[in-house]
Amino acid sequence: MGNGGRSGLQQGKGNVDGVAATPTAASASCQYRCIECNQEAKELYRDYNHGVLKITICKSCQKPVDKYIEYDPVIILINAILCKAQAYRHILFNTQINIHGKLCIFCLLCEAYLRWWQLQDSNQNTAPDDLIRYAKEWDFYRMFAIAALEQTAYFIGIFTFLWVERPMTAKKKPNFILLLKALLLSSYGKLLLIPAVIWEHDYTPLCLKLIKVFVLTSNFQAIRVTLNINRKLSFLGMVSGLLLESIMVYFFQSMEWDVGSDCAIYKSQDF
Repeated sequence: MGNGGRSGLQQGKGNVDGVAATPTAASASCQYRCIECNQEAKELYRDYNHGVLKITICKSCQKPVDKYIEYDPVIILINAILCKAQAYRHILFNTQINIHGKLCIFCLLCEAYLRWWQLQDSNQNTAPDDLIRYAKEWDFYRMFAIAALEQTAYFIGIFTFLWVERPMTAKKKPNFILLLKALLLSSYGKLLLIPAVIWEHDYTPLCLKLIKVFVLTSNFQAIRVTLNINRKLSFLGMVSGLLLESIMVYFFQSMEWDVGSDCAIYKSQDF
């Protein structure tokens, strides 16, 4: 067992007659999930004395509740990049990750920087240097605000569709807080925008489009895993988000607030 997996097993242990185990969930919000069948589980493993570990077996599918607790974090990351549902369930339900806000800000900064860089590359200004630097700084803040508003519109579109289409007979309401965290985490692909700009190449426009496809695929899997819904509803939810985001983009362009939107991230045809 790798050090990463062992360190993960050490989190949240409780002693019961000399046997350490993951704590029993007290409420639905803190229950673990089987990564194979998505059924709730009270614990992930038991740690007997002298480091003898026994992974809990799911009562529904008769498979280990979470095999990833033994895996190295690098392996888990690779499986997440491959958009495996089991890896997403492990990350979203069976671990404690609190980087959603920081990751969101950093992704927005990456997106704003790309838009700002493309805008400056397309503008030729003969104003004094001090004035240029001041204007460029405010251009970056403007791009950050626009990127944030467009992402908000995208999320609202997804939430609205899923709220309207949720089964009326459903026993539990959709956990939109968890879904928001899942969408923020699954947008980590936007971090690739900075390398795409730094190592500028003739294939950069293609790279930007591939990054967009990867982010959307990750969002799709996050929606499906978090709410345990079928692929059709997940896809339609994403389409609703993209439609509302496109309306927001059109609004900014019509108001001429987003100068250079024609070359904005993911939407560019010419770099």
